[in-house]
Amino acid sequence: MSDDVWILGIYMTKFGKYPDRDTVDLAAEAVLAALKDGGVSMKDMGVLAAGCLMDAPGIAQRIQKQIGQTGIPAYNVSNACATGATALKTAIMTVKSGEADFGLAVGVEKLAGAGLLGGAGKSGKAGASWEPQGRFGEVMETEGRIGTSGMPGTFAQIGMEYLHTYGATDFDVFAKISEKNHFHSTLNPLAAYTKAMSLDQIKNDIMIAYPNTRPMCSANCDGAAAAVVVSDAKLKTLSLEQQRRAIKVSASVLTTDPYEEACQVLPNVNTLTRNAAKIAYERAGIGPEDLDLVELHDCFATAELVHYDNLMLCEEGGAVDFFESGATWRTGKTPVNVSGGLQSKGHPIAATGIANIWEICHHLRGEAGPRQIEGAKVGLAHVIGLGSACGIHVLERSGL
Repeated sequence: MSDDVWILGIYMTKFGKYPDRDTVDLAAEAVLAALKDGGVSMKDMGVLAAGCLMDAPGIAQRIQKQIGQTGIPAYNVSNACATGATALKTAIMTVKSGEADFGLAVGVEKLAGAGLLGGAGKSGKAGASWEPQGRFGEVMETEGRIGTSGMPGTFAQIGMEYLHTYGATDFDVFAKISEKNHFHSTLNPLAAYTKAMSLDQIKNDIMIAYPNTRPMCSANCDGAAAAVVVSDAKLKTLSLEQQRRAIKVSASVLTTDPYEEACQVLPNVNTLTRNAAKIAYERAGIGPEDLDLVELHDCFATAELVHYDNLMLCEEGGAVDFFESGATWRTGKTPVNVSGGLQSKGHPIAATGIANIWEICHHLRGEAGPRQIEGAKVGLAHVIGLGSACGIHVLERSGL
């Protein structure tokens, strides 16, 4: 008997600002719509995994009070920006193990007006000398002394390090990546921002952490996304239309940082992503050349560039040339962030992992409207959270 797992139903709310709705309201909308999309109901579900960072205590149980309290196990998930992907993996693992025929995952966040999260590190104690404290008397604040753990600074360093390592000097490449994503967003009615921006507009906006200006940073907003997964055996008992629209989860991978001396101080978003990609391609039985589209975690324009390399979409060190070739535009050979990416679709943290998968699923189903990648059969969704966590899902179209 096959242990394959399929995405049966999926939904994301329009990302944006919802001052009159709370996290439970947004999550309930996403869940009920995902159930409807899959042609099933809450009574069919065998497990619920719910993710939220900013309003986390008992979010799964609180959501159940609106969508139906059926007594099933509920998992509350928190895993930085990989929270949504982790919630989905939790449901997938439960179904794959045989404990349930159907599983439900949801991620939700309210971040509109929150400002640039991670924009500054902890202030810590002032002083020029080291004062031992904490665990074994060896813990001290490192922010501003030997680097940064703040997201804007970290990803700025990562992008500049890549250019330095591989000899590129054109810093404009990062602004061009942002230009691409903002253009793509004009075709996505669910994106928080759907306005194209010129290269000059992007470059001349407020500088956040060189070389990332404000439009090159992910947009904090409100939103939710949910997915229903089903076992292969159960799917075969459902209607032909449900089977046709189901999307196969060919790989579901979650990694953390392996031990490296340097990453004990400065985060490394590269190694765990490359490790996750290798595992995902092996499990799915494909290579990066087989991907028809990619939704990757462009929390900053610099992040998108390095992840071209980490996901092996290009040869090592070749990310700049890969982008400049036009490959990642929606008309290119490997479209990346056709949704507009986090920079314009938005980034309600816990929802992002499932929202990226929503985008892939709609292309594989042929339901993406004017931004449809024609003939798409295989897609990859990627998220990464500092702390560290990387989630990758490889998805394939049904053969029906």
